[in-house]
Amino acid sequence: MKAKENLATTDSAATLAAKIRRKEVSPVEVMDAAIARIETHNSKINALIVLHLEEARKSAKAAEAAVMRGDKLGPLYGVPVAMKDCFDFKPGWVCTFGGVRALKNWTTTSYCVWAERMEKAGAIIVGKTNSPIFGFRGTCDNYLFGPSKNPFDLSKNTGGSSGGSAGAVAAGLLPLCEGTDGGGSTRIPASWSGVYGYKASYGRVPLVARPDAFSGTVPFIFEGPITRTVEDAALAMGVLAGYDSRDPFALDDTVNFMAALKASVKGKRIAYTRNFGVFPVDPRITAVTDKAVLAFAEAGAHVEDVEITINRSHWELSELWCRFVAPKQVAALESFKREGVDILRDHHDDMPPEFWYWDEIGRKLTVTQFIDDQGVRSEVVDALRTVLDSFDYLVSPTLAALPVDNAADGNTLGPAEVNGEKINRLIGWCMTYLINFTGNPAATVPAGFADNGMPVGMQIVGKRYDDVGVIAASAAFERVRPWIDTYQKCKL
Repeated sequence: MKAKENLATTDSAATLAAKIRRKEVSPVEVMDAAIARIETHNSKINALIVLHLEEARKSAKAAEAAVMRGDKLGPLYGVPVAMKDCFDFKPGWVCTFGGVRALKNWTTTSYCVWAERMEKAGAIIVGKTNSPIFGFRGTCDNYLFGPSKNPFDLSKNTGGSSGGSAGAVAAGLLPLCEGTDGGGSTRIPASWSGVYGYKASYGRVPLVARPDAFSGTVPFIFEGPITRTVEDAALAMGVLAGYDSRDPFALDDTVNFMAALKASVKGKRIAYTRNFGVFPVDPRITAVTDKAVLAFAEAGAHVEDVEITINRSHWELSELWCRFVAPKQVAALESFKREGVDILRDHHDDMPPEFWYWDEIGRKLTVTQFIDDQGVRSEVVDALRTVLDSFDYLVSPTLAALPVDNAADGNTLGPAEVNGEKINRLIGWCMTYLINFTGNPAATVPAGFADNGMPVGMQIVGKRYDDVGVIAASAAFERVRPWIDTYQKCKL
């Protein structure tokens, strides 16, 4: 048997699960290997910030006993994973909502769907991953835990908000971690950290938010996987997807994600945009994606450059996204206030100034302004729908900027400008949030490296509800441009 630490770094979730079922390796050995890797390297990248390793060891021993008894095993049985520390819950576990100091001991009795379904599938959750406060930015940093460090350059940020998850997967600490995505929070860190991130069609993975069951619609919010391989994401999606009556928008159908891995893109029509017609994009990024998109042509697809017409500036659109999110932050603060934690009054310094800027705007928004904003959102829907009415996929760079340096004060922001243009430092360089306006399925694949050695992601957007198509396109790209060996470049 291979060395235990190597077991955690070279084997995918699918491979580990298969080896456990075949009794080639035990859940205890897999868990020991993962814990050894975490204990050796996590302090270098600050990816996992809440650990339950003894609980994980006990779960692995129980899993081993079940394997030896011949019990029926779930598709991820014995595989170590981690969940995100934001609006993501497991009973009795601390949730700091992205490093809010006043909430460092806050716990809940509820499950999020990701944790609930992962455990039902046999996965063992070892801890929680770093996130920015309330997930309200595309970088990963906070005042309680500090920034997550990019495994390809420890001075750089992983991206956010699921930055700890992306960093943990890129560094090989775990094969599968949770990503949530309200503006790109799965795809942004996956792009900057050189891993695969998948955002399903809206309704494919249920959300069970309460007291507001409709809170995930403005913008569309998702739970999903961050992995090193498309196969692992497909395996995870088979676990996560499926109807749940608690979600009024949950889709009641079945998708065979694993079958999509072998589907061909031959003859498919792919539209390629470098900037959605509105974003300034670092030319080092387009230099990579211009070459990467040709992989689809090598796989038999037809690739065509397209012009997208959105009659709004990138600044207007970024501000629009922030206005949609701001009332959610206000509602969260009011909820904590009712529980006796008045963050606005008693813990003002726990939140960065950008949070309070948008908190004030969120409290003053009118119904008329909200309806007008939904009209602008509809313009984006129509612009992208028009393209996807004629093409099978829309492909773009995932982000407009390369990873930024980590700050020393717990408040790492995105770039202030790209190509000399001022941008919104919370989300303005992220060409992901447009797809949260529309609800289409989307993924980011590792496209290569810029000339500074940092990863570049390429976004694949499918038609509404065509999750099979996006997984198929991702797998086709991975076959033509395999990226698994790139993790040898991590600076651990």
